[in-house]
Amino acid sequence: MSSPPVYTNRTGRPPGRSVRALGVVLPGIARVRAQAEPYADAWLERTRAAAVAPGRRWVVLGDSMSQAIGATGPDRGWVDQLLGRLGDAGDDLRVVNLSATGARVPDVLDQQLPAWAALPPSRSPLPDLVTVMIGSNDLFSGARHRARLPGAMAELVARLPAGSVVTTLPQPRAAARQANRHLDEAALRGHLRVVDLRTDGPSSWRGRLAADFFHPNEAGYAAITDAFEPVVRSALRTSGRPST
Repeated sequence: MSSPPVYTNRTGRPPGRSVRALGVVLPGIARVRAQAEPYADAWLERTRAAAVAPGRRWVVLGDSMSQAIGATGPDRGWVDQLLGRLGDAGDDLRVVNLSATGARVPDVLDQQLPAWAALPPSRSPLPDLVTVMIGSNDLFSGARHRARLPGAMAELVARLPAGSVVTTLPQPRAAARQANRHLDEAALRGHLRVVDLRTDGPSSWRGRLAADFFHPNEAGYAAITDAFEPVVRSALRTSGRPST
């Protein structure tokens, strides 16, 4: 049996200077930031097993939101909350989570998509379910990364397989609107399925944020799960596995 490729659920970059500085004076930021390494290790162990297990694969691409940073455990974020709901309805999926804390769109392009391509062949006749939540770090990592976001998103759209499930960026910023335009156009063409966090995300984050006041807590991830669930169920129905 082939072994899964070496992949560490990390970008290879340290946290930014502002995050490090704030972590010194704000305990909540440091506490949530400390989750990054153990959560990455937990997902790596799960992914190595899931990559070679029987059953349909669910490939998760993205950043800390898909690592469950802010929740009380790596299994308490939106990925496992949705997995539980889908399992209750009869959808048996093997989670291959290639997301990484701090990831930007170029990290999905340069690290996560190649890691997915290097996986052993799936042991299911059904195509991999692919979900992507990315872009927030591009918006908040400085003007240079923000300016590159729309073009990077366009490249990501072109490289994702048809039927992939991708979230829009809800932030009211010009770069987000330009990046979302590529997602909206791809959805209109029938190439992608969009989880539209501009309209279907949480209406309020009150009581739904972790101690750093940036990442969701379990309640916040439950609200994100609510947005994902109907789109993912539709994707599963139309790609060979009924979801009731």
